[in-house]
Amino acid sequence: MPRINVTSVLVDDQAKALAFYTEKLGFVAKTDVSLGEFRWLTVVGANEPDGVELLLEPDAHPAAKVFKQALVEDGIPYTSFAVDDVAVAHKDLEARGVRFTQAPAAMGPMITAMLDDTCGNLIQLTSPAA
Repeated sequence: MPRINVTSVLVDDQAKALAFYTEKLGFVAKTDVSLGEFRWLTVVGANEPDGVELLLEPDAHPAAKVFKQALVEDGIPYTSFAVDDVAVAHKDLEARGVRFTQAPAAMGPMITAMLDDTCGNLIQLTSPAA
């Protein structure tokens, strides 16, 4: 059966994205291969060095920019990350300077919050409701 190996998030600046995803969100750099103007640049969870890689994919294609802008304008997250406790993560990340567009809120069986990744995306955090 297929399994997820790499997934991506479209970013407007790979260096800025790497700094945000590692320094603010706590991911760890995994792969960094120069491909001319861009890089094959991935991060993984700090406690999952062999886990699913998140590719910080350049949004250089014109359709990518339009797609991302439409998602942000409609308040739709580009992707979602699981955390143990959204309220705790929200407090910790706000202290690190991360800007949230949605504070922790109950959504059925989940608690969610939404942050701005500074690279043109809204990212949702989720954890089970208590």
